[in-house]
Amino acid sequence: MAGLPGETFKGNRAITRFEAAALLNACLDQVSEHTDELQQLLKALAAELKVVAEKSEHLENRTSALEAQQFATTTRLNGEAYMMLAGIPGYKVAGVSGYGATTFNYDIRLNFDTSYTGQDLLRVRLNTSNFSTYPFGTPANNMLKLDKAENWNSTLYIDRFYYILPINKQAKIVIGALVNNTEITWVPSAYRSDILDYVSTAGASGVYNKATGEGLALQWQQPIQKNGTSWIANMSYVVNGRCGLSAGSGNGGCGAISNYGVLNSNSGINAFAQLGMRHQFWGAAIGYRYGTSNSTFRDGNSAAGTTLTSGQSSNSVSINGYWKPRQTGWVPSISAGYGYTFVSGTPTNGAEPQDVAQSSRSWMAAFQWDKTFRQPHTLGVAIGQPANASGPQGSSPWLWEFFYRIQASDNISITPELFYVSNASVTTGNGANQPTGWNGWGGVIQVAFKF
Repeated sequence: MAGLPGETFKGNRAITRFEAAALLNACLDQVSEHTDELQQLLKALAAELKVVAEKSEHLENRTSALEAQQFATTTRLNGEAYMMLAGIPGYKVAGVSGYGATTFNYDIRLNFDTSYTGQDLLRVRLNTSNFSTYPFGTPANNMLKLDKAENWNSTLYIDRFYYILPINKQAKIVIGALVNNTEITWVPSAYRSDILDYVSTAGASGVYNKATGEGLALQWQQPIQKNGTSWIANMSYVVNGRCGLSAGSGNGGCGAISNYGVLNSNSGINAFAQLGMRHQFWGAAIGYRYGTSNSTFRDGNSAAGTTLTSGQSSNSVSINGYWKPRQTGWVPSISAGYGYTFVSGTPTNGAEPQDVAQSSRSWMAAFQWDKTFRQPHTLGVAIGQPANASGPQGSSPWLWEFFYRIQASDNISITPELFYVSNASVTTGNGANQPTGWNGWGGVIQVAFKF
């Protein structure tokens, strides 16, 4: 190669002088002695080596600039976008104009997940949607609320901000300024419709009340034993009280307000504990949640969904379980849950009995076929009673849900659903929680995009 004509050969393929110069430049750092032959080669390729060096320097400068300006290499964006065509013909709220028209809404959630060690997780989630309050929006005593529906009025909000740090292989701690007590907890259910919010609480909305706010949690799971089982324990402390703020006015919550704070009994404290056992094909757990004034209930009916007022506290208990067949087919998975909430204390604000929270119970049974017609589509049926008060303003509502999720691709699904509700209570125009015994059908077509 000492003479170097216009081209040489690499195996059976001719290479250019620039390729030869690049190869030589790559080898120079490993050469300890410059021989006469190497000096002749450097002299013959001097012009090409100069060009290679200039391009290498330019590439290094570009790389440094990109590294300085790029998004953190440990941060990943993943998200969910939902479009929902939904309606409940004839649905009305007493004293207010009807809410029975068919609507077309969206809900978008963007997760920014960062890991510093490969085992931890810092999550910041942005959420925006354009739902109104009734019948699918945010009120706690709205048993027809959709799982993916918040009345943010198309404003972009930060609605999750927490950090998960592993303690060891079995335990991890969660701390956050915006953390949801159900999302960081194992909910023992095999039923997943992702449509009605009530069924996502596994029939025990008093315990799995989806409290979101300032808090911390501890999760522990035993290594899987020889029989395939493992014990799971969850504990959390979340402050979710609104303290006079409306749901759409921001995500401050009681814990972020200096005259309330995270340790004040009027701040809406949710102290949660759960112990369960999980197997590949079944699972069960018992749960408990203690709530103080300004803490909220999920999907309650009438006074069962009213926020605890000053002077009140609650103790909620639940038992849940599920079973799944070893092979998907005609036999469905079965999920069931029951919950009871004891409300105690006398309101100190002089509120009337029909306007304050009362003791309540709830339950649900659900069946899900994970593959139908040998396709990766899901069929589900659920029946139950959302949280309903057992006091003088109580009512006995029922709710049925039927859905069929079509998995168009790994990241796109289409879910048509029908549901029926009977004896539903709604808030009257003067704000009192009066049972009205409303009955009716509703429907939803949800298109979900995940990316």
